[in-house]
Amino acid sequence: MSCLTRKPTVLVVDDMPADLQLISALLREHTHVRIATNGAQALEITDRSLPDLILLDVVMPGMSGHEVCRRLKDNPK
Repeated sequence: MSCLTRKPTVLVVDDMPADLQLISALLREHTHVRIATNGAQALEITDRSLPDLILLDVVMPGMSGHEVCRRLKDNPK
């Protein structure tokens, strides 16, 4: 599949299963959806492959969305 016809990848990060299910269902037709349920998992996924867009919950247990965003911005990738 060429770059012009590939579906963009969206990483959805949220600790609420209902939110993940709803957002994924809305995006699935036009994007490749990746899911993370916490900040550490999101960072692992982005370390392997950068998505085109990240939808990131701010309030999560363990590592907040703000901390995830800071770490992503600090990463030279």
